[in-house]
Amino acid sequence: MGDTVQTLAYGSWPSPIDAALAAAHDGHPDFVGFVGDEAWWTEPRPAEGGRRTLVRRLADGTEESVLPAPWNVRSRVMEYGGQPWTGTLGEDGPLVVFVNFADQRLYAYEPADPGSGPRPLTPVSSVGGGLRWVDPRMRLEHGEVWCVLEEFTGDGPSDVRRLVAAVPLDGSAADDRAAVRELTDDRHRFVTGPRISPDGRRAAWLAWDHPRMPWDGTELLVAEVTSDGTLGGPRTVAGGPDEAIAQADWGRDGSLLYSSDRTGWWNLYRASGDATDSDGTGGDAEPPFLLCTREQEFGGPLWTVGRRWFAPLDSGLIAVVHGRGAAVLGILDPESGEVVDAAGPWTEYEPTLAVDGSRVVTVAASPRSAYEVVELDARTGRARVVGARHDDPVDPAYYPEPQIRTFTGPAGREIHAHIYPPHHPGHVAPGDVLPPYVVWAHGGPTGRAPLVLDLQIAYFTSRGIGVAEVNYGGSTGYGREYRNRLREQWGVVDVEDCAAVALALAEEGTADRDRLAVRGGSAGGWTAAASLVGTDVYACGTILYPVLDLVGWGVGETHDFESQYLESLIGPRAEVPARYAERSPTEHADKVTAPFLLLQGLDDVICPPAQCERFLARLEERARSVPHAYLTFEGEGHGFRRTDTMVRALEAELSLYAQVFGLNPPGVPALELVK
Repeated sequence: MGDTVQTLAYGSWPSPIDAALAAAHDGHPDFVGFVGDEAWWTEPRPAEGGRRTLVRRLADGTEESVLPAPWNVRSRVMEYGGQPWTGTLGEDGPLVVFVNFADQRLYAYEPADPGSGPRPLTPVSSVGGGLRWVDPRMRLEHGEVWCVLEEFTGDGPSDVRRLVAAVPLDGSAADDRAAVRELTDDRHRFVTGPRISPDGRRAAWLAWDHPRMPWDGTELLVAEVTSDGTLGGPRTVAGGPDEAIAQADWGRDGSLLYSSDRTGWWNLYRASGDATDSDGTGGDAEPPFLLCTREQEFGGPLWTVGRRWFAPLDSGLIAVVHGRGAAVLGILDPESGEVVDAAGPWTEYEPTLAVDGSRVVTVAASPRSAYEVVELDARTGRARVVGARHDDPVDPAYYPEPQIRTFTGPAGREIHAHIYPPHHPGHVAPGDVLPPYVVWAHGGPTGRAPLVLDLQIAYFTSRGIGVAEVNYGGSTGYGREYRNRLREQWGVVDVEDCAAVALALAEEGTADRDRLAVRGGSAGGWTAAASLVGTDVYACGTILYPVLDLVGWGVGETHDFESQYLESLIGPRAEVPARYAERSPTEHADKVTAPFLLLQGLDDVICPPAQCERFLARLEERARSVPHAYLTFEGEGHGFRRTDTMVRALEAELSLYAQVFGLNPPGVPALELVK
């Protein structure tokens, strides 16, 4: 490349990070576990229709994909899914049970006998969304697997029941629904998979009900496991309407560990976990003990079932994923409350943990490396990569160099953000010109943008377009008070916070005020659309698989899990019905003056195409002549997973910015904007 640095306009820098490269590295390993002493995990395959396969690390250090195409290890419970597999060592080697995405059946598979292939354990139901499974736990000695069953009872998205169930491993339930043992009733709308105590006598799980979301309030339930393998009557040992339990598990000594936000932060507690006390009252003999008092999160939002922010070790220590605005791996001594963080280059760890003796396996990334499977030896503190190793697909000199920033918003509130300035090792822009910036609004909205290497961000920054990821009020990772800023304020606080960051970047001379854009997917798509409707900050916007019409979305147009989410995000519908129309971008489509790009999967049941179609119809109805494009993708649901889809979407987005900002990116197909 040489040492010569050339001066070229922002947006015209040639970059080796093209859309195909970014798409090929989209997604990351997840849902780690041990099968015997082998580490296993799921891994995406964008080039294979977006499926996820199961990968194992063999004794010689090599990796092996356990399941060939078209097997797709992914659950649809609550549509977002969760832990889709479990495994153990049987008499003839590994035995794994997994959920196959296409039919949502549980399958058992023994890799030592690949010729026999996976065999189904559960039946197919033609009612509504059928039978779905998640968060399986093997009980090999009893010949069954315990998990969450989601069963549709009708054709509507909310015609569904969820409960804890036991599925026989002998395949007797493959054609007979009656062979599935129901371990709980469906008094609770939502449940997680049970965790069995070390002595096998107690089970603990989480439950919650509409209109609460799991980060609003959950209950921790405990029940005795009887001699015949059923569960006794459960009792609530923690949680409630205003206390969210993120995870529960059993210590090696039989105590019950759980992560609760009762202090305003998800911290770890220890309780006796008895199903009943000697006096029969069902209350704990001793109050729960707070293991570590920190204004940090040792938990997070349960968007998917089976997440783990902590895992007890045989030694009595506890592996924890914790932090404030970040998530790092540490080892907690429950007696002293001290946490020793793992050494290494990783700055962000996923809430997936598995332990084997003193070994801890998880998934981690940094601003210079994509997500990898990492193993920590809790005795020595040594960590190493054991799977999905990051290999730089291009010279890392092209990677963005992020800044962690805190901005001031309305009423003096803090707004957290990650700023990615334009960056190229061989090009700079003329000194008297400021760069264009795109504000990224994350999904959820109860989520957080992690500070990790993302080649989609690098796709823009290496061409001379800055990116600002805003963890607006309502984001997780900063305590319950920060998270609750969005209660009844969705479409207000998120929009204001994103605008405040964009304008601050312009005012300080970091970004060009006239070349600001906003983009987001899902709930971030809502924020992007609401920003175009309600502010004049942005010159254009990219809106991916969004919520646009609250009135329709909240009444039968989305899945059951989020069907009452608006009760907290917007307000009780019965009390403030007019607010649902007032906040909806669809109702104010005539206020959009900036060009925009809409991207939508046609198989999306969370934010269906009807949302985009209604918005565009309202735009046409009100005779608004705004340049825009609407691209749809067959076979894609909520979030894009296929290589060809992601390539088309990224190139279309760049073309939008090029046309609006007057940029000249080389080799990018032109997006046709219509009025």
